[in-house]
Amino acid sequence: MEERKSLSARSAVLSALLGSHPPSLAARHLVRIGELFGIAEGTVRVALSRMVAAGDLTQRDGRYTLSVRLAERQARQDESRDPHPRPWDGAWEIAVVTAERRAPADRAAFRHTMGTLRLAELREGTWMRPANLLRDWPESVSAQCTLIDGRPRTDPTPLLWDLDGWAAEARELERALQRAEGLADGFLVSAAVLRHLLKDPLLPAELLPPAWPGRELRERYDAFDTAYRELLLKHLRD
Repeated sequence: MEERKSLSARSAVLSALLGSHPPSLAARHLVRIGELFGIAEGTVRVALSRMVAAGDLTQRDGRYTLSVRLAERQARQDESRDPHPRPWDGAWEIAVVTAERRAPADRAAFRHTMGTLRLAELREGTWMRPANLLRDWPESVSAQCTLIDGRPRTDPTPLLWDLDGWAAEARELERALQRAEGLADGFLVSAAVLRHLLKDPLLPAELLPPAWPGRELRERYDAFDTAYRELLLKHLRD
């Protein structure tokens, strides 16, 4: 978990706003969060200016707010914390790419979209997942794919997701939440948990291995986050 030991100014700002409801903070508060990681005020303010220029943030009256695109990421993050799948009847969603001559940028955007929809690629151009999530297909997907509802004769889950790897990381994060000390460590662990929950494929219980740690990680994180947010708000107001 070495990657949690440091944070860039951009990552600190983004993590702070993604964890805030509404996703808007005063510049002085973002500077104080940067100070937790030894990031100079000037460095934070430069990062803020660049993020506004890049369209990641909007700025008004000294407050910075997530752009629409990143607010959508926060909505997915919130869903990951408290998912509400529909009952599963065994059907799968299958998307087969049928569009021709896609530009590299379009192909990259498409892969990102499929990931946010929590589909996985069985082979190049064939994406699928259990049909247990409530959402609409974006036009960008339906324009490039033939969409099929099907029932595989054998379970493709092991070919699509590394569930053992996800579970192992989830258990390590549970331990990290227990060990977290101080505002900086808590901030980093919190961000790592939220990133990991975004990677949860949200599969039906029938397809999950025994002792799946998804619910336990969410419950432990919710308790941690309630206490941590109180401490962080106190720090920002002092």
